[in-house]
Amino acid sequence: MTSPTPAEVFRAEAAELLDRLEATLLDLGERPGERTLVDTAFRALHTIKGSGAMFGFDRVAAFTHDFETAFDLLRQGRVRTSRDLVDVALAAKDYIRSLIDDPDGTAPVIGEAILAQLGHLLGTRADGAPPAPSPAAADPTAPPPQGWRLRLAFDPGLLRNGTNPLALLDDLRDLGPCTVTARLDALPDLDALDPEVLLIGWDVDLRAGAGRETVEDVFLFVRDDMTLALEPLDAAREESASASRAGRADEVVRPGTAPDGPPEAASGPRRGPRRDGEASASLRVEAGRLDELMDRVGELVIAQARLSQLAGLHADPGLAAVAEEIERLSARLRDTTMGIRMVPIASLFGRFRRLVHDLSRELGKPVEFVAEGEDTELDKTMIERLADPLVHLIRNAVDHGIEEPARRAEAGKAATGRIALVAEHAGAQVTVSVRDDGAGLDAARIRAKAEEKGLIAPGAALSEAQVHGLLFAPGFSTAATLSALSGRGVGMDVVKKTIEGLRGTIDLTSEPGAGTCVTLRLPLTLAIIEGLLIRVGAARYVVPLSAVEECVALPEEDGRGRDFLNLRGALVPFVRLRALLEAEGAPEAHQKVIVVAAGGTRIGLVADQILGTHQTVIKSLSKLHADVTTFSGATILGDGTAALILDVGQLVAAGGPAGSYREVA
Repeated sequence: MTSPTPAEVFRAEAAELLDRLEATLLDLGERPGERTLVDTAFRALHTIKGSGAMFGFDRVAAFTHDFETAFDLLRQGRVRTSRDLVDVALAAKDYIRSLIDDPDGTAPVIGEAILAQLGHLLGTRADGAPPAPSPAAADPTAPPPQGWRLRLAFDPGLLRNGTNPLALLDDLRDLGPCTVTARLDALPDLDALDPEVLLIGWDVDLRAGAGRETVEDVFLFVRDDMTLALEPLDAAREESASASRAGRADEVVRPGTAPDGPPEAASGPRRGPRRDGEASASLRVEAGRLDELMDRVGELVIAQARLSQLAGLHADPGLAAVAEEIERLSARLRDTTMGIRMVPIASLFGRFRRLVHDLSRELGKPVEFVAEGEDTELDKTMIERLADPLVHLIRNAVDHGIEEPARRAEAGKAATGRIALVAEHAGAQVTVSVRDDGAGLDAARIRAKAEEKGLIAPGAALSEAQVHGLLFAPGFSTAATLSALSGRGVGMDVVKKTIEGLRGTIDLTSEPGAGTCVTLRLPLTLAIIEGLLIRVGAARYVVPLSAVEECVALPEEDGRGRDFLNLRGALVPFVRLRALLEAEGAPEAHQKVIVVAAGGTRIGLVADQILGTHQTVIKSLSKLHADVTTFSGATILGDGTAALILDVGQLVAAGGPAGSYREVA
């Protein structure tokens, strides 16, 4: 694989910064005036501006500079945060992204209009000058008469990030005369010294008339990795003199600052520098390399299965021992590789805050967006393919689910609607739910629309779940008028197809007047799964083990193509795979039933033999088999032959209640 170009590196880093900026601006809209949020947004803009100029994105650097200059008025406390200001800042963020993605195709007039809006909101007076700072904001920024005393303590891992603290001290010297004293008491003995661990702190007396913000700006990009105590120099001298008069020989310790080193040293003496295992670090890796690594691990798993099968055919203890060791190592490598591919779903959930924010403003419906379970991990490929279905579901929830403020008031509800996006682990699956507190589904209206379109016969007997399932029919829509958000009947059927393509299922529940919940049930990964290997006729198939509930023996047959089982009082229909898959030869005398579940429905799959569990490396079917719904993929067995993976969701849908049933003890 070729190394990424500098422009690609910048685009990747800028994408993360812009995502962080968007989240910060949305937080700022909810918590106006919070200084840490303003500082975080300013740092992101400053980094994008500098990196853009470095990598030749001059238009990005120029626009971001103007954006940063306008935003600095907010940072200085000269203007207050408003909803309109957040909206314009989000538009500016979008414009920066478009400049990065397509520098030549983005019209400059858009940026000029955004900056004009910013200038209007951040405010110019009639004479064009910026607003004067309020008295409350003037005092903190006024420079002290004699300068500042600084106490610096950096995170021990700062050097590994490429930051040179001596350069920061040089920046302080540029502000005025400095007296710098190093604190060396936290240094260990020479044999325990790690040159990559920073255990030196500094005390600095800066004799300059610079304001507090000017001094803090020196450490703008390392504030999250340091503790900074800053006070006027004359007050610091007075405090030091008072401590001396009281007979104190030790230094005055500021809150959150250790006397002898980095912040964590305050809790007790250090026994030495922090080792590699204690420091967290990350490495940017191309997604294609992870996919290639997963392919190689899959091939290793297949080769290991073949080795284990060969070892079982030969009575050689040495070969068996090697096969067991290879199996153990390949299993650990598989788990590690899959763990690398797992990413928190927060990377997906973060985008929907902006979606709800924009839809709320467009439709005039106040909506609160809540995300839960953001630390739930899912395969990166799953997250990429899950984005579009969730966009459809959230748009439907805001457009169709949440009522107008007047209707909510009539129903005794809060004026602000609520949409919750919740992720959680459920065994070998992850469930992602979209819940709203709107009006719920109108079953009578759905039925009437389905009859009008000829989807169901008039007066057909349907359960509530079956009526709700009509929403997933292609071209189905209950919208009375066509709009930019709804009315064309596309969306829910796309959601269903995408989720089924991910080997997942959809559950939909609704309570009139209380809201609707759509739950997506998804496998953890699409690469390697645990499967149950079965035989039907001469062929072998794999059933995903996460869908298997139990296995029982098939009672006496009565010649029908589909029967029921009585499993502890519950009727479960079963499907004979021999008939479905057109297997040749006579069936086994003692067949087995594998009970599987999907979407709250259970059916039994009748097979000739259960061969055991199998570590399944999933291979996609070719485009020629795109219309085959019975199988979700294929795998290679230990003897080199292929086995098809049964699509449990499709089989459950096909296994309707018909026929008789047999008792199972």
